[in-house]
Amino acid sequence: MKYEQLAKSIIEKIGGKENVKSVVHCITRLRFKLKDENKAQTEALKNMDDVVTVMKSGGQYQVVIGNHVPDVYKAVVAVGGFADQTQQNEEDANENKGSLFSRFIDIIASIFTPILGVLAATGMIKGFNALFLSVGWLSESDGTYQILNIVGDSLFHFLPIFLGYTAMKKFGGSPFIGIAIGASLVYPAVDTLMTGDPLYVLFAGTMFESPVYVTFFGIPVILMSYASSVIPVILATYFGAKIENWFKKVIPDVVKTFLVPFFTLLVLVPLTFIIIGPIATWAAQIVGQATVFIYELSPIIAGVFIGGFWQVFVMFGLHWGLVPVAINNLSTLGADPVLTMMFAASFAQIGAVLGVYLKTTNQKLKSLSIPAFISGIFGVTEPAIYGVTLPKKKPFIISCIAAGIGGGIIGFFGTKTYMIGGLGIFQIPSFIGPNGLDITLWGALIAMVVAFVLGTVFTYLFGGVNKEETPLEKAEVAATEAPVEPLAQINNAADVKGEVVSSPFEGNVVPLDEVKDDAFATGALGRGVAVVPTEGKLVAPVSGTVSALFPSKHAVGIISDHGAELLIHVGMDTVQLQGEFFTAHIQQGDRVEKGQLLIEFDINGIQAAGFDITTPVIVTNSGQYNLMSTEESVVKHGDSLITLIK
Repeated sequence: MKYEQLAKSIIEKIGGKENVKSVVHCITRLRFKLKDENKAQTEALKNMDDVVTVMKSGGQYQVVIGNHVPDVYKAVVAVGGFADQTQQNEEDANENKGSLFSRFIDIIASIFTPILGVLAATGMIKGFNALFLSVGWLSESDGTYQILNIVGDSLFHFLPIFLGYTAMKKFGGSPFIGIAIGASLVYPAVDTLMTGDPLYVLFAGTMFESPVYVTFFGIPVILMSYASSVIPVILATYFGAKIENWFKKVIPDVVKTFLVPFFTLLVLVPLTFIIIGPIATWAAQIVGQATVFIYELSPIIAGVFIGGFWQVFVMFGLHWGLVPVAINNLSTLGADPVLTMMFAASFAQIGAVLGVYLKTTNQKLKSLSIPAFISGIFGVTEPAIYGVTLPKKKPFIISCIAAGIGGGIIGFFGTKTYMIGGLGIFQIPSFIGPNGLDITLWGALIAMVVAFVLGTVFTYLFGGVNKEETPLEKAEVAATEAPVEPLAQINNAADVKGEVVSSPFEGNVVPLDEVKDDAFATGALGRGVAVVPTEGKLVAPVSGTVSALFPSKHAVGIISDHGAELLIHVGMDTVQLQGEFFTAHIQQGDRVEKGQLLIEFDINGIQAAGFDITTPVIVTNSGQYNLMSTEESVVKHGDSLITLIK
């Protein structure tokens, strides 16, 4: 273990593992709750090579490590035998904090995100298999068709098993118990039982056939098919996590390993078959029928609305509310009209990008447009939105209008999705249903072409993209292409050949040494400046990759395309809020473009909770640069904040 010796030294100097109540970590520091802080050797810890500094705040003993704190935390947990509380803390925060709608979106995103890639992949295989069947390349009797169909159906048929894992993990239970719950629902014998003789009931002197085939200790069980279902397993794992955690409290540790899952499954699985499953299935059927009812009131209006606002939904994470509805419709109705209507949105977006590319002479904007266009073809539109159309405003609005028209066309033709497949062009086979290559598929293709053409033409004509570069764009080019000069001769940022770190906030600039946190104020974590935000939006100050995003969403690390390592830490000690007041629009590992919205936060809520909102913007590898900070006292998004000179 790379940091084993460091972990042993830290534990020894904080008074030993018996002095530790709990330990968690944020993006830069280990946060201990000690039984007696007087036992800790603070000065000795501060003098350790791999420790930046030590701080005491908010009842926590904080050992500041730096960017590699997650690895050190794992070593400390392993060496000390402590419970890994990071995931549980995140779940507790999600369960108890924020509005009901925000919590719902977070739950849905957490449950479905881990399986979406495989779900899309298997859907694409099934879609292409349907295409091969429709054009006569394969027949249903071919072994090739049958094997590809098995691969394509595999995840969707056994979906409760996959959701059992992700949902149980989200709700704070043991994921493998969740797998067992899901597997019970799709166990082959369940369908076999429903082919037997039903039980009859006597009513008013007449025998009636009932939907009951078996009983459990005399209790009637209404059996249903749970293959491909969504709601039953999510509800079952929610209650399963509650039951498991209760058993953990009352069962002795010596037998907890096997008796907790034993009693959890013994209670929860029969309860699911008797009560939770039937109720959840009926609820799922009602949801499916309700969405179809709304859709059938006016498919065209529904298409215009969902298509036109889809990219807005994605930006704010609201699209997650429609994902389970679509999957539920596929399992209960065999097809879904809801997510189908967003199909044209990505093509409207790349049409707008092409319009920008054709109109502008700004080489920087042209270079951004090419990869954004390519990724958009395959349904990944974030580079197009945040890098090209949204900063220009009008192209983004035009793309939404074009997508709405495309959605209306899809509604007019009654196109539906018959499987969850890929995005962009890979979504096309998903529209092939039992009737093969019918008019509804052509409706999707017409919508795709119309949205793309409208996005391109309208952006070129009315997108507000000037052929000549604006003075600001020329200044940006000058700032990055001017020759290198000695630091002593530099008078302003425009004379510097180096990387410009833009302001991620609108707010007031504060010298770093005035921050009320020694780890930042002393420059121990790196040099930079601080901003007191006046608007709760954090945008990317550079183009690059998200290197770190803590679960509480209060801090983000970015490595720029030119190698600068940045840390933006919203407020002081805001990790204690456990994600309340914060909404992240990116994930660790994501590619981001300068100006892209990364995190939103509620300034008033954070301050009302008693936390300082002052936000350090740190260059953690600042030893490689000479830094020039802005002389302005007030900055807006995109203003030059720090210039890095090699």
